[in-house]
Amino acid sequence: MTTETQYPDYRAKLKCSFEQIEECFDDYIQDALRNLTNKGIEAYLSGASLICMIGRGWEPVSIYLEEMPQMVARLHDEAILEVVSKHVWDMSRSPNGKAIPPFMQCLPEASRRLGTMEQMENFFDILFDMLDKTTTSVHGHHKTHSSQGFPILLQQIPYLLNQLSLEGLKNWIDYGVRNYRSHPERQKDYFALQSADSKAMLQRERHGTLFMDNERLLDMYLRSMWEDESYFVPYSEGFDELRKPVPYYDHLGIRVPDVYDDKNGVSGLNRYRITIAHIAAHRKWTTPIIADNFSPFQRMAIEFLEDSRVEYLMLREYPGLKKYLLALHPAPIEGDCDTEKESCIRHRVAMLSRAILDENHGYQNEHILDFVERFYEIVKKDGGSTKQMADIAVLFIARTRLQSDQLPSIRFDNTVVDYRDDNRHMWMFIEEGDEEEAFEDHRDATPEELETDGLPPRHYPEWDYHTQTFKPDWVSLYESIHPSANAGDIDAILDKHKALAKQLKHILDMLKPQQFVRVRYQEEGSELDLDVAIRSLIDYKCGAQPDPRINMSHKHDGRDIAVMLLLDLSASLNDIPDGAEQSILQLSQEAVTLLAWTIDQLGDKFAIAGFHSDTRHNVRYYHLKGYSEQFDDTVKGRLAAMEAGFSTRMGSAIRHAGHYLDAQKADKKLMLILTDGEPSDIDVEDEQYLISDTKKAVDELSSRGMFSYCISLDKKADDYIQDIFGVGGYTVIDNVKKLPEKLPMLFTALTS
Repeated sequence: MTTETQYPDYRAKLKCSFEQIEECFDDYIQDALRNLTNKGIEAYLSGASLICMIGRGWEPVSIYLEEMPQMVARLHDEAILEVVSKHVWDMSRSPNGKAIPPFMQCLPEASRRLGTMEQMENFFDILFDMLDKTTTSVHGHHKTHSSQGFPILLQQIPYLLNQLSLEGLKNWIDYGVRNYRSHPERQKDYFALQSADSKAMLQRERHGTLFMDNERLLDMYLRSMWEDESYFVPYSEGFDELRKPVPYYDHLGIRVPDVYDDKNGVSGLNRYRITIAHIAAHRKWTTPIIADNFSPFQRMAIEFLEDSRVEYLMLREYPGLKKYLLALHPAPIEGDCDTEKESCIRHRVAMLSRAILDENHGYQNEHILDFVERFYEIVKKDGGSTKQMADIAVLFIARTRLQSDQLPSIRFDNTVVDYRDDNRHMWMFIEEGDEEEAFEDHRDATPEELETDGLPPRHYPEWDYHTQTFKPDWVSLYESIHPSANAGDIDAILDKHKALAKQLKHILDMLKPQQFVRVRYQEEGSELDLDVAIRSLIDYKCGAQPDPRINMSHKHDGRDIAVMLLLDLSASLNDIPDGAEQSILQLSQEAVTLLAWTIDQLGDKFAIAGFHSDTRHNVRYYHLKGYSEQFDDTVKGRLAAMEAGFSTRMGSAIRHAGHYLDAQKADKKLMLILTDGEPSDIDVEDEQYLISDTKKAVDELSSRGMFSYCISLDKKADDYIQDIFGVGGYTVIDNVKKLPEKLPMLFTALTS
């Protein structure tokens, strides 16, 4: 019997003909339309068709069609559709095909308990690692036997996930695999929870307060006590071997561990409340500050002091929380850190944090006492600010600095405040998308902030070719926004080269991508994505967590390039070439103006920076245009004010420019370096020294996936330039007068 469907177009895409599927197909599709995007529907039907092809009957297909839309809604990620269908396909090609139905049946409860795609991926890693290890081969044959314990384990998964954290589940499974891999019958007893050691291991791993058991309670706590509408995103602490994850928050929500044990008399539930209160206090009172050029030690101290400030403000509103903070905050013992053998800087900062919280701290260190007093002088007036905490922290680091602070062994014992988050929200960067995760728009520093906020120097290593080692923190680089002049001067340059611009326009029209594509599921975008917005509204009305990614934007399809134009602004640019009426600086200014216009017409992301140096202690790096800025009168004003002076310490400038280029999200990253001479500086006599360092800096770019290209105006460049940039990595322009014409043409050739 064939049932007529209301959705013939969708039915045609499902390559499956079981009668049981026909009867329910319309219900499946209606649920999918409520929960999936158009692209998701395609993946959904494609995944079901793949499962149908494995030849295991109608049941796995039916479970997939019925359950996957709800799983997508729970996880807020359509990637789960393809992940599940691929796992099922792989299992069907192995001796473990009979485990497919129980695998499909355990997934809905797993998605409910785990809550995020990241957790589900960890869950799949646990399962399929166990499957690989328990699928045995027959000695002397190419045959393999199916895992005896895997199907039984899958039947226990709903119960196990209600008893254990994901890390606990991993430990419990690992024990069974390790001890019963070669004993199929005892393996089955273990994973069926029939053996004594199976129950004992479960009891050992069953500890703490599971987040998913208390999610609703904690959600109400956040909303009622802190008037905060954020979402929670649980993570597991058992899957990062290099660095244990800690709580934090970003645009997706507040990240918390999936389990908390009782600690120091504080229950797991109250530990969740303290963590959430601390993060909510940051969200309420912390203002991001510029991170660039603070040293790691300074940033650490700033974070500790800002944590103390928001906790002081938190306790003004809810003084009852103090007993929990005192129980959970470590109390470092004065004199416990050996300054002869280890770096004690973290120990000192943790002492300061404890002393601020606990008036009965008992510390005698004069600096600790002095800075506790300074802290309270500020916060008792008006609550203080993040910027004021930064000022105190930098002073504290300077006053208490010891030679042993540089020792590689840093004392962490009794210094980790584990209810505090990682403070990524405190920092903003000069350019978008720096090495930290993007948070919100206000994290990107504006030029005005840079001009008024005196940044400390950034230190870079330098390569010594004699010893074949880096000199650590050898160069001090200072950055700032380039001063401005009359933007009309740049408009006059563009007007002067109208004919060339018209010629370039024809070339650019052929290079430009011709079509836009939609980018969906964006929290910030140019327009509302109605399908997602309506579905989120329905979720909200139904009491479920709505998807905040309700916007979409558009981008060009086919060209994704980020460019950094780095200009040598050394004194030799003031020279006037033979037979020319303009200096090299003026010709470079015209060339850069035309190139900037060219890149702007193409729509590529680009930044412009200049540099010069006066010994290793004073390398100057000037921002003329940032990636987040438009090519407007502000940028033109800076280009108009270009000046030349001092020397050419190129390696550190390339490293710093690479720091910003590397942070851009693009398929191709290109650094164009415009120079009129070899790397040199007044404190370096060995000509080869800075050449080899610059080569090393170029190699560093290449190793991180960035492409560099040098345009040299030095007639003697053939003596050294290939050593630095390699064959094909440079162009020497002998006739400087042709630079304004050649530079844009060269760029279009490099990126066509």
